[in-house]
Amino acid sequence: MKTAVEVCPLCAGSGWKPVPGAPERGVTRCDCQLRARGGALITSARIPKRYEHCELSNFEFEGPHSHLARARMAAYRFVEEYPVNKTGLLFVSPTPGLGKTHLAVGIAKALIREKGIECVFYDYADLLKQIQDSYNPTVQKTELGLLRPVFETEILVLDDLGSVRPTEWRWDTVRLILNTRYNDSRTTIITTNYADGPAAKPSGDTTTRYSEDFGTPEPADRARLTLGDRIGDKMRSRLHEMCRVVQIKGPDFRQNFKSASFG
Repeated sequence: MKTAVEVCPLCAGSGWKPVPGAPERGVTRCDCQLRARGGALITSARIPKRYEHCELSNFEFEGPHSHLARARMAAYRFVEEYPVNKTGLLFVSPTPGLGKTHLAVGIAKALIREKGIECVFYDYADLLKQIQDSYNPTVQKTELGLLRPVFETEILVLDDLGSVRPTEWRWDTVRLILNTRYNDSRTTIITTNYADGPAAKPSGDTTTRYSEDFGTPEPADRARLTLGDRIGDKMRSRLHEMCRVVQIKGPDFRQNFKSASFG
């Protein structure tokens, strides 16, 4: 038995609804079309399962989290002003667990649902590993195929920038990504666990630059090193042209919760 297909009462299935008060035949995209596009864009945004719950509306910023209110306000303001203001955001905090990724994902989901903007999420280390693996002839994806959405998506969320030890190849890759998006006037939202400072290492010190390790640095290393150390001062300068820096400070509530619950 066939069931009747549900037809939107606003547009009668046409995808367009009349604009109240507009001249004769004034129409705009119907809400049902925006919802359908939003659902497709959420699916293709590559948001990891562990962050699927992240919304701007459920970001905690009151009481013991009041120090996060300014970061939350910056996220809401970004959504409101885009695309009139297309300057990206760089969420910075050497302390993990303060909600940098939550805010970045929340922004992406709000832009998708409210404005139909295409957004794609990539973890920095995972992206580099995928690109490196593409050089293997047995892997189906090519480097260009992997990088095309990174270059072309309207908004790129690049999470945990600098999380793997720098090598010349990794510096070249991040330079290619950031410069391509900068030259094409595309918006990038970035999170990092490194302080926004110039390279602290003396000129010519390459002790960590050539390590191929993809492991996460120890907390002591994160506290000692800067974003300039991890991606180079030239690319840090480029980020300052592309993004507004949002500093986030405070204790790691995830760690505190674990200690209180299981300590």
